[in-house]
Amino acid sequence: MSRPTITDLAAAAGVSLATIDRVLNARAGVRQTTVDRVNEAIERIGYFRDPFAANLARRRDFGVQAFVPQGEGQFVTELRRAVGNTARALAPDRVALDLVTFPGEDPHGLAQRLDAVPADAVDGIVIMAPETPQVRDAVRRLKARGVPTVAIISDLPNSARDYFIGINNIAAGRTAGSLMGKFAGGRPGKIAVMTGSLQARDSLDRRLGFDLAMAQGFPDLEVLPTIEGHDDPASFALALRRVLDGHPDLRGIYSMGGGNRVLLDLLAQSGRRGMHVIAHELTRTTEAGLRADLLDAVITQDLGHILRSAVRKLRAMRDNRPIVEEQERIRIEILVKDNLG
Repeated sequence: MSRPTITDLAAAAGVSLATIDRVLNARAGVRQTTVDRVNEAIERIGYFRDPFAANLARRRDFGVQAFVPQGEGQFVTELRRAVGNTARALAPDRVALDLVTFPGEDPHGLAQRLDAVPADAVDGIVIMAPETPQVRDAVRRLKARGVPTVAIISDLPNSARDYFIGINNIAAGRTAGSLMGKFAGGRPGKIAVMTGSLQARDSLDRRLGFDLAMAQGFPDLEVLPTIEGHDDPASFALALRRVLDGHPDLRGIYSMGGGNRVLLDLLAQSGRRGMHVIAHELTRTTEAGLRADLLDAVITQDLGHILRSAVRKLRAMRDNRPIVEEQERIRIEILVKDNLG
């Protein structure tokens, strides 16, 4: 006996082929009672959707847009490069992964770009951005239009995003705190913390985890207020220099994200003076810092794995297939000079 076709499914559910297409592709504009009726018919007649055949019938690739901030920062540069590498690797599987860049300090502009995404031509959105009210609401509007969204690296937990893919940033901050406390060897003093912006959820979570680890395990180390760079290297350098000069008992610096070139330039000029320095994300800058003994450790994550996982999850949603969670787990990696390879 041949397998039931999409025409058989439409007849069993008592709806049109167009409605079946909207339900199978999780598009907006279908009442929940109709969705339930179609799902019941799928179970009753044993309909199985062949995703490859469906893609051939539509005569187009699985389309994903990856929204990544502009700028010359080493990490966003590496992320943009990773999008290009992943796009080339997935092209034979008929995946079109397109890079869309936006000004990192313009949430209104980003929201406008998200609103302009064509729901009928894009199968999903991958985005790394701070969760401002404008971005949060734009993601909700995407969801309402039937466009699935995956946040990467920095979560958007209060939006309607479908998944977050990246390391557990609270755990990453705790890891940094544990390392910093052990590096300090029980000596009292102060720890400086720096980042590009505390508007980014990854930085907020890392700071929370770091503070928890320091308070619980190393109460003799005082953690100073976070220094924010906001893509202004000159101001960032001035603020860091004030901390270095104003705290002779500084035992360490924790760089949660952004500004590592400024930091390493200052350390190269002034010396570490017995401090320990921990940063995030493996880039050309942080790798050079490890090799030059300006950094003690770098906490990082596999960008290619994150992007491939985002595409797999979006396709699983579209095809109504289960997700292998173990395959998608992004692990915290700790790099030191000795394991760089």
